[in-house]
Amino acid sequence: MATDVLHHTHGAHEDGHHDAGANKVFGFWIYLMSDCILFACLFATYAVLVNGTAGGPSGKDIFELPFVLGETMLLLLSSITFGFAMLAMNKDKVATVNTWLFITFLFGAGFIAMEIYEFHHLIAEGFGPDRSAFLSAFFTLVGTHGIHVTSGLIWIIVMMVLVAKKGLTERNRSRLMCLSLFWHFLDVVWICVFTVVYLMGAM
Repeated sequence: MATDVLHHTHGAHEDGHHDAGANKVFGFWIYLMSDCILFACLFATYAVLVNGTAGGPSGKDIFELPFVLGETMLLLLSSITFGFAMLAMNKDKVATVNTWLFITFLFGAGFIAMEIYEFHHLIAEGFGPDRSAFLSAFFTLVGTHGIHVTSGLIWIIVMMVLVAKKGLTERNRSRLMCLSLFWHFLDVVWICVFTVVYLMGAM
């Protein structure tokens, strides 16, 4: 009798953790939807201001597609490596999870380093966000995405520490699921940025 009660209590405890994790992931989906609205507003603003060059350079004059393609490849590769981390999580391989998270971090950090270099180069050439409405919209849209990626990199470091210390607990698994959604979301947004801002702008 006591054993049955103990098993029932343990089962209820496990279900409670599972429900909490599912609710956390669902709540994070809602957050991502709000982020979609933010980026949709930034894309709309860019579309309105893209021709407002005020006699300054247009995208065709300043965008270097091979360089930006390198940025894009780094971010896409980071999405693949994060997928490998999630596969390792499903197999309960703690060390492998952290290895793939570290590789993902390196790709993401490389992306941010290239973006910072691009911004610095443009500002040094006199093409900063105060030069024209087009450049203001460009820096705001691309910079906002960059801030999100930087936040994701900090989150990756935090998760590496938590996984190393506490292992793949239910709480850490749900956190990794949310981080996975966030990271893949940023990849999708960047593909839109690359297409709308860089490819169309260079034509």
